[in-house]
Amino acid sequence: MKTPAPGRIHSIVLVLLSLAVLQTSKAQKVQNDIDIYSLTVDSKVSSRFAHTVITSRVVNKADAVREATFQMELPKKAFITNFSMVIDGVTYPGNIKEKAAAQQQYSAAVARGESAGLVRATGRKTEQFQVSVSVAPAAKVTFELVYEELLARHLGAYELLLKVRPQQLVKHLQMDIHIFEPQGISFLETESTFMTSKLAEALTTSQNKTKAHVRFKPTLSQQQKYPEKQDTVLDGSFIVRYDVDRPLSGGSIQIENGYFVHYFAPDSLSTIPKNVIFVIDKSGSMMGRKIKQTREALIKILDDLSPHDQFDLISFSSEATTWKPLLVPASTENVNEAKSYATGIQAQGGTNINDAMLMAVQLLEKANQEELLPEGSITLIILLTDGDPTVGETNPSNIQKNVRKAINGQHSLFCLGFGFDVSYAFLEKMALENGGLARRIYEDSDSALQLQDFYQEVANPLMTSVAFEYLSNAVESVTQDTFRVFFKGSELVVAGKLREQSPDVLLAQIRGQLHRENITYMMMSHVAEQEEMFRSPKYIFHSFIERLWAYLTIQQLLEQMVSALDAEKQALEARALSLSLSYSFVTPLTSMVITKPEGQEQSQVAEKPVEDESRGSRVYLGPMRFGHSVGDRTSRKPGGGLKLLNGTPLFGPPGPPAAASPFHRMTSRLVLPELMSPLAPASAPSPTSGPGGASHDTDFRIKGTTPTALPFAPVQAPSVILPLPGQSVDRLCVDLRRPQELVNLLSDPDQGVEVTGHFETAKARFSWIEVTFENPQVQIHASPEHVVMTRNRRNSAYKWKETLYSVMPGLKVTMDKEGLLLLSRPDRVTIGLLFWDGPGKGLRLLLQNTDRFSSHVSGTLGQFYQDVLWGPLDTADDSKRTLKVQGRDYSATRELKLDYQESPPGKEISCWSVEL
Repeated sequence: MKTPAPGRIHSIVLVLLSLAVLQTSKAQKVQNDIDIYSLTVDSKVSSRFAHTVITSRVVNKADAVREATFQMELPKKAFITNFSMVIDGVTYPGNIKEKAAAQQQYSAAVARGESAGLVRATGRKTEQFQVSVSVAPAAKVTFELVYEELLARHLGAYELLLKVRPQQLVKHLQMDIHIFEPQGISFLETESTFMTSKLAEALTTSQNKTKAHVRFKPTLSQQQKYPEKQDTVLDGSFIVRYDVDRPLSGGSIQIENGYFVHYFAPDSLSTIPKNVIFVIDKSGSMMGRKIKQTREALIKILDDLSPHDQFDLISFSSEATTWKPLLVPASTENVNEAKSYATGIQAQGGTNINDAMLMAVQLLEKANQEELLPEGSITLIILLTDGDPTVGETNPSNIQKNVRKAINGQHSLFCLGFGFDVSYAFLEKMALENGGLARRIYEDSDSALQLQDFYQEVANPLMTSVAFEYLSNAVESVTQDTFRVFFKGSELVVAGKLREQSPDVLLAQIRGQLHRENITYMMMSHVAEQEEMFRSPKYIFHSFIERLWAYLTIQQLLEQMVSALDAEKQALEARALSLSLSYSFVTPLTSMVITKPEGQEQSQVAEKPVEDESRGSRVYLGPMRFGHSVGDRTSRKPGGGLKLLNGTPLFGPPGPPAAASPFHRMTSRLVLPELMSPLAPASAPSPTSGPGGASHDTDFRIKGTTPTALPFAPVQAPSVILPLPGQSVDRLCVDLRRPQELVNLLSDPDQGVEVTGHFETAKARFSWIEVTFENPQVQIHASPEHVVMTRNRRNSAYKWKETLYSVMPGLKVTMDKEGLLLLSRPDRVTIGLLFWDGPGKGLRLLLQNTDRFSSHVSGTLGQFYQDVLWGPLDTADDSKRTLKVQGRDYSATRELKLDYQESPPGKEISCWSVEL
């Protein structure tokens, strides 16, 4: 690797992450060099189709050339449609070409010794795009990126995700999200993982029947992490969720500029009984956290089975075994027995996927032959595996062939790939060939929740054999119009062109099967009225239905290619490529070639990542760079701050690299708590001595020196601290001591809230606390690991001390960097949850505005907000008194406790302590 000559200009890479934000170092000098003076995000959602434009304006304030890398995250399902750079008034566009042609240009650049960057890094829900350019002194650059996506309905909601991470203050920062839904917006909520109470003042939401506008426009002071500092608090996700009103017909036909889209999601149907086989991999590679999370998820899923369902379990490693020889009804007794079986699943052995899958089909076929499957029910097979086949039939193509032949179109197969050691392409093809889909389960603390969420998507089938029919003289080039199953919370979408001589009214007929009967929906849409509706609003992205049709057609063609034979696959690929080029979409078949000013060293090619490209990788490597970039692996991580090109030292004169970076030349001092012990206070009274001359100061010395250490009992935090409104005393500290596991902490039917907990008496702590609201229907489950919020059967997991700001109709959920989670509602009691890290570590409950409890409040803690009477102080000991609650006497003692509402190590308070 060449070392730069002295005097060579230092090239500094400034990362623009997510909302196309340029990331700079915390070093003040560099921040002054590169300035993002404007950053705007404009997202127009027209009837589920989102068109997002990100514009960033940058100026180089240095007296030397600086190189900046524009990098952002966009949703996986989105297609980039345009990118351009404007440098000193000259526009340098990105050109979309067939991938083969773009690869030739890329290969030629590499052969010439130039570097080229391909967009390959992927996250759970996002992909990364990046391009770099050299910026002359005092020069201004404008970056603009455009991408589009169709928002899919997932568990009853559409979700628009934007990633926000500027890492410097931006003078003009603004996000505008416009939503137009002709069907009517039934609810709208926002969620952010970076929002503070100060930033929340910059967030405004306006909404009427069919339109909504969300604006986020923070000032410089609102963006500041600390006063007088340049650090920003903006770092995380911003999410908008919403749903639409649905007529009795269950759907809506919308028409614009000669194209139509038909949405269908009836929500008043009864669930069809299902027969489901769970096929669980228990091979040795599942050992540890994966098998533990699988057991945990399976137990939860079994609890969610309907009494009308039938089920069975197959676990497999080198061999496959069934739990029961036949499917059994999901009765309470059978479910409990299955949960016990699931608890005992242990990981060991090889991976025999073929035998396990054929066994699952045989179980369903046997039940069908013996007429054990209820009339009108549907059959599902759900496979979970974390690796490739290693025992029995190990050829993936043969396994796919065997499974396809055995299922023969009679059952739906869903494949879940746990982690990155499994071939996702293998699972995806097997699922798509058999009327299902594949999903990757990411190895993380919330893997069990990912499994549960997937099950919820397929837990409630409402219709089968769904077919959309239109008059042949009215439409053409229609997307997929038949669907095997429609599940609750999802949506079926069909789009197409109107013929030139089409009728003035578009008629549609949707046929399907319910549990015990067939059903037909009739719909009509007036072409002229629909065209006018989408012509008038100024902020709507026009011609969106045509682009939606192209987007949906390409997605479906790519999906069909997975299981197509060679000849058919070539035809599908040719059509998908033609549409991708015609509508300027960066898809797996096309690439965007980034043009640059003459004389710049780098040429770059942006490609659509493929899911299986990350196979075998267990760590996130960040954006892939080519050429002369150097540094350790940590420098590749997003948010890594300042990056260094060409080996140039960051500080000091240029020259040969030192043996170690200055960042690693640190002198550290390690203090070991076990070598320290508190000592008795000195004989001289301390200025902070309390009553009786007892000092509150503590002198720490190394063990083994004099004087000898004395025993020390730290003040503990109580299980719960309760404010008692209207009482002469301050607060009540409650500790749970009696043997009890599931505890009804409080319930107030008038407030529509219930709080329960699981208390481990031996450890004197809660293993979990759960808060359930009736309106909105939201459940918050807090454990020492994380917080899980469930709404509409959709789970969202958040780590403690991960900033959260979620606003939905009737409820605001916030969590700060200290880990305090507050659940607040207008004119209602505010409930707080906290994972306390101080003495007496564990979950804690907080209550605010307790004067708003109704007279019907009850529960272990709720009783203290009923008839509470304090007895007189004990004449022999004024630190004791009696507390009478609903006719029951409790002994209360005045004690020192730690207030866990303060940051660790907490603040000592004197309170009346009661043991329950």
